[in-house]
Amino acid sequence: MMETHEMEDWRELAACLDEDHDRFFPDDADLGAIGAAKAICSGCPVADECLTYAIETNQSIGIWGGLTARERRRVKRDWMEEIRRAS
Repeated sequence: MMETHEMEDWRELAACLDEDHDRFFPDDADLGAIGAAKAICSGCPVADECLTYAIETNQSIGIWGGLTARERRRVKRDWMEEIRRAS
């Protein structure tokens, strides 16, 4: 799990830092807005850290690390399955 200072560090480097954060919490049916948020994430140097943070803290809404909540749930299931197989 990330330390608090590490969380702050990656956030300071995020591509969305100067964006309106509401942009990353679009309506689930607004595919255009979802695509626009994901486009910002696609060029983000800390998208992996953002995604990890969202999964570790159970963020249930919004676009984090370029993924929707549904996509993050799938990734989390895959991660958990990988852990089970490795143990």
